[in-house]
Amino acid sequence: MTEIVPILIGDRWVVPDCDAFTPVHRPATGQIIARTPHCGTAQVEVAVQAAKAAFPSWSRTPAPERARVLFRYRELLESHFEELAQIICRENGKTLDEARGDVRRGVEVVELACGVGQLLKGEVLPELATGIDGMATREPVGICAGITPFNFPAMVPMWMYPLAIACGNCFLLKPSEKVPYTANRLAELFLEAGLPAGVLNVVHGSREVVEALCLHPEIAALSFVGSSPVARRVYELAGQTGKRCQAAGGAKNTLLVMPDAVDSGLLGEAAAADPTLKAVLQSAFGCAGQRCMAGSLLLGIADACDDLRDQVASAMDTMTLGDTLADDGVSMGPVIDGGSQQRLATSIGAAAKEMSLVRDGRAGVPPDGFFVGPTLLDHVRPEHDLFAQELFGPVLGLMRPGTLEEAIDWVNQIPYGNAATIFTHDGGAARTFAREVECGMVGINVGVPAPMALFSFSGWNQSFFGDLHVQGTEGVLFYTRQKTTLTRWQGGTTAFTGVGAKNR
Repeated sequence: MTEIVPILIGDRWVVPDCDAFTPVHRPATGQIIARTPHCGTAQVEVAVQAAKAAFPSWSRTPAPERARVLFRYRELLESHFEELAQIICRENGKTLDEARGDVRRGVEVVELACGVGQLLKGEVLPELATGIDGMATREPVGICAGITPFNFPAMVPMWMYPLAIACGNCFLLKPSEKVPYTANRLAELFLEAGLPAGVLNVVHGSREVVEALCLHPEIAALSFVGSSPVARRVYELAGQTGKRCQAAGGAKNTLLVMPDAVDSGLLGEAAAADPTLKAVLQSAFGCAGQRCMAGSLLLGIADACDDLRDQVASAMDTMTLGDTLADDGVSMGPVIDGGSQQRLATSIGAAAKEMSLVRDGRAGVPPDGFFVGPTLLDHVRPEHDLFAQELFGPVLGLMRPGTLEEAIDWVNQIPYGNAATIFTHDGGAARTFAREVECGMVGINVGVPAPMALFSFSGWNQSFFGDLHVQGTEGVLFYTRQKTTLTRWQGGTTAFTGVGAKNR
């Protein structure tokens, strides 16, 4: 029997009494390494009560003292950095460099949260009206919850709970049942940093836990990252109990390569080393394409598209697949599980009936584990399913707009709104693209324009449901609510003399 992953209630790690479990795989081998329990409403209720008990004390803890806990946490994350990266490689399958990037982006949010004293400064206006002073402060909202996906086991949870806790809230984290160990280790380190019991709780599970978090009347704010259909449902359920909600969904991100961005005739290693082509490959196939910022549509202008296709295909031939823990020199790891592998294989086969299959990721993959190789399909059109379907895997579709204007028009037909990138040396083309594409994050010669912690992760359209995004200033605003105090003092000119002076 494999280990049952524990949950965190207060400061105690306990194995819940559950009947259903999700197997935790090592994706590179297919081996089952643990079982994640499917908790239910009972476990959510116990976690909520632990958070509720901790909230009065933690919310009144001075911001500098909360910051000291976060500073200690940041140092522990740094000292356990490689350990965390190894855990991610084991349960997610990322390459070691990708896992390190996952942890680093999470640590950057903790570093932002360490500045909570500055972030939570309010506003004061003396003499707002005659004899009246005005003051606005930012107060914690109460108990918050976060529901996170498998693709970034460290970064996405740390988008949420460090800022929420820094702002004086208590938190319930429900990580993906497919990657529970990273979240558990992150929580262990926070307790080691001196976080009081109940401020952070971890509950594992599936749909029942998600719905319980959405509907619990004592949870004030809910953060979610996952697919768009589930994000919409979470947003709707959270609204039934008046929660504030930020629900980030899926995407179909684009990479527009203008003819001036790549020298012609580059093949093999030379193509893979070209800055633009390297950025395209990293965007499309990094993390095995399993990220909501992955570039999954490549656009080349008119006649230049044939050369672009050949160069990208040649650069793809230099990529290697394998067990990222056994060989840190591989280019790409597996997808998360057998279901994803089969779904992608089916989607590639269906797309190949409508367009040209230039590189087939179903062929030549390692026999063990859940591997899908880098795939390139040519002649994608807006009417094809592949144009707007998020596959969440290493599948890149090539489109052939005739002009920059047509490329922008095609991008704006996509129902999502996470990211769009242009590669060019033409400042005018870049400016036109950046101003006219309808999405929340734009890259100019940046393949994955994911904002760092100081800026918000600002998806649009069906990529986001809510008002305030994760990270940055919007993240602080989401986890706080404003209180405005108006003050009037009568008199104020009385002279005080002696210890027992009257009118003091």
